[in-house]
Amino acid sequence: MGETKHQGPINATKTPQPKHWVSPIPFGLGKVKPQHFRDTMKIAWDNKDNIGYATRILTKGVCDGCALGVSGLFDQTLKGPHLCTTRMNVLRLNTMPALKEEIIHADIDQLRQYSSTDLRKLGRIPYPLIRRRGERKFSRISWDEAMDVIATKMKQLDPKQYAFYLTSRGITNESYYVAGKVARFLGTNNIDNASRICHSPSKTALKRSIGVGASTANYQDWFGTDVLLFWGSVASNSSPVSTKYMLEAKKRGTKIIVVNPYSEPAMDKYWIPSNLESALFGTKIADDFYQVNIGGDIALMHGIMKHWFEMEKQNHGSAINHTFVQEHVNGYEELKIKVEEQSWEDIIKSSGVTQERIIELSELLAKSKNAVFAWSLGLTMHSFATDNISQVANLALLRGFLGRKNNGLMPFRGHSSVQGSGEMGADPFVLPGSGFDAQNINRMEQIWGFEIPKWQGDIVGVTLENIVLPDIHERKIKLYYLSGGNFLETMPDPDFVEKALSELDIRVHQDIILNTSTLVDAKEAVIVLPAKTRYEQEGGGTSTSTERMVYFSPEIEGNKNLIAEARAEWKIYIDLAKRVKPDTAHLVEFKSGQEIRDEIAKANKDYEGIQHLKKQGDVFQWGGAWLCEGGICPTPDGRGKLISIDIPDLGKKEGQFIVTSRRGKQFNSMVYKETDPFNGASRYDVLMNAKDASHLSIAEGEGIVVYNGFGVFQGKAKFVNIARGNLEVHFPEGNFLLPRGRYEKYAGIPDYNITVTVEKADRYNARKDVQYIEKRIEDLEVDIPQ
Repeated sequence: MGETKHQGPINATKTPQPKHWVSPIPFGLGKVKPQHFRDTMKIAWDNKDNIGYATRILTKGVCDGCALGVSGLFDQTLKGPHLCTTRMNVLRLNTMPALKEEIIHADIDQLRQYSSTDLRKLGRIPYPLIRRRGERKFSRISWDEAMDVIATKMKQLDPKQYAFYLTSRGITNESYYVAGKVARFLGTNNIDNASRICHSPSKTALKRSIGVGASTANYQDWFGTDVLLFWGSVASNSSPVSTKYMLEAKKRGTKIIVVNPYSEPAMDKYWIPSNLESALFGTKIADDFYQVNIGGDIALMHGIMKHWFEMEKQNHGSAINHTFVQEHVNGYEELKIKVEEQSWEDIIKSSGVTQERIIELSELLAKSKNAVFAWSLGLTMHSFATDNISQVANLALLRGFLGRKNNGLMPFRGHSSVQGSGEMGADPFVLPGSGFDAQNINRMEQIWGFEIPKWQGDIVGVTLENIVLPDIHERKIKLYYLSGGNFLETMPDPDFVEKALSELDIRVHQDIILNTSTLVDAKEAVIVLPAKTRYEQEGGGTSTSTERMVYFSPEIEGNKNLIAEARAEWKIYIDLAKRVKPDTAHLVEFKSGQEIRDEIAKANKDYEGIQHLKKQGDVFQWGGAWLCEGGICPTPDGRGKLISIDIPDLGKKEGQFIVTSRRGKQFNSMVYKETDPFNGASRYDVLMNAKDASHLSIAEGEGIVVYNGFGVFQGKAKFVNIARGNLEVHFPEGNFLLPRGRYEKYAGIPDYNITVTVEKADRYNARKDVQYIEKRIEDLEVDIPQ
């Protein structure tokens, strides 16, 4: 596995190709589109007090935005400089000054008037803070006092009663690794990270289908592949630099297909600011959209395979790559039986796509020698997400789109180094190098020199629920140590989340800024610790991109707005370990980032080479250019596995809609503009099909209510090109419609899709006074991943 090495960046095609232009009118004047250049000037103005440092971050640091992996202004895919608005938006987090004292020590109710967006703009956390029970304000506290309060509490608790969580805000592999090691050293397996609520099913599904939970391909594999197919992904919005790769792919003959309920404008037409041709004339990205129902992807894929098997009856080998299947794949006959028993009627009803259109896509893929399948949260944020992605893997395995150039399976990651979080062991089901199984536990105990607790740790959603368990319960969480994150704005049922956070004895927020969750009460104390950014981490740090590139990001000097008391995240974890278990803390001691990288190379064999990354520009790719090279998978028998999957029933009744969430001008839950520059939607707009609205006598811009037994969302109707029977609301505003306790059974991601009813606001409010909308009593039992 991994014999072929990545070739490094290549030249982009220079010749203009007007057939891909959106319009001959320069800069898309008069169109609804992002104003990249105007936004860039505004960001430069926002950073004017620290412009030299901001420039050095952009030219020397590894991007702390999306997971494409741009080092300085360059990446491993195309030659030439790359810069995008996502990175520019996140930049100010690294350059801004400290919060003013009169704000940080204001009355808590005054602080609660601010949104997370407002809090973010106020500045960085200047020094450790504490707010004890009954206190109205945060007080300054020394690092020693803060850490002693946390350590004293931990000593009093059973390790099953505390938990760690790490977000994806630019955290380095070194910090993920030390956090995972310290958690196990302190005796807890309750450690989770942000991939749980974005791409955990991708890892789980790929592991069971092909034996490895990472992208098997590179971005260069997009260039010249026959088909680049995006499932449930608005890559252009989450990772704008990817549009540059899409343009290059199109210039080399690649057909780009998007499967998504909403024909997203950003995947239709885009103006790429760092490409002169596209900046002037725009780029038509998608060649075709398949507007599938929310949750209808499995049915659509059944339809593709059903037609393949029908093609096979006419002409053996016309759709299935039999050589590849016989040599490299298990489960063919079982899958064939499962697919053939699906009726076209069920497939069309669930997918929402006509038989003719499904056959069209099926035949396109059958005729393609090469294809890359990329997907994102549209496939992962479901209660059947692992099955969604294994079904994508089924398509690739049947056609042999794996383990070679211009082919592969690519979970399109959202955050810088979130790929590394699980690979470093900051995950309840994972230790560095492999799973949480007896063999790997034993191996890691030899490396670490201490015993690892054998009980299964909990995922973030279950940890939050465990806070409200009775006091006598052994798993009642009493202390939660959070490195970043804002569960109020990322998890379903925000009201419950707020209640849970307030019932903790002690809550620790290790972060660079305040957010709304920092301001929630706790029974004993809320402690806030100022963290360094990745660019301030002594000795630099590393991050892992979507395509498994491990980049070194150096420490960047010269921050005019330096936060004197901020500390590197990995150093804080070690300090905590020394205070809780001073006698054995030498076992988790690291003096430098280099020492951590040396140990990572031993702990995770894939990361052999990380110890040699020492300066700006240093990079290596674990696993080589293609995983499963030559069709040989890292499974016990070296073969991939076809998984037979049922079409899920979403329980949608006549007249109901399915709602899902979408991002606007934002990065994760951080909102940067109230209006989406691609479609003009505001944060409380409900995106719906005009025909559905007409059926309910709803006019565009009219107030409507979206509700179910869990919550109510009041917004305005906005008509867009979305499949009928489907709605989209913005995340996190729409999370009040989502129930807690509904987890994907294999990976534990919360379900972010739900059935709802829609009514005109005046009708709903008139009825509300006379009709009680019954709230469901949620089951006490929840599906917890085994």
